[in-house]
Amino acid sequence: MATVARHVRVTGRVQGVFFRAWTQQEAKRLGVAGWVRNCPDGSVEGHLEGDEESVARAIEMLHDGPPSARVEAVSVDEVSPSGLSGFEVRR
Repeated sequence: MATVARHVRVTGRVQGVFFRAWTQQEAKRLGVAGWVRNCPDGSVEGHLEGDEESVARAIEMLHDGPPSARVEAVSVDEVSPSGLSGFEVRR
């Protein structure tokens, strides 16, 4: 199965609500590699890669986020896979 990659940016109340840790947990559960980090503007950005179905499911989940988050928007851009393994929270 071909590997796809997506760069995502999530806006809303997504910092200080365990969004990054939750994203890491869900990505690992789905078998998606990549990273996630907070941005100075209050958004969260990340890189997701894996099989198309798993990446699409991860993106769907980002629209809801963890229980204490309030997601306003999720932007998604197609990017080239980086060959990442594992999923990390970046600072």
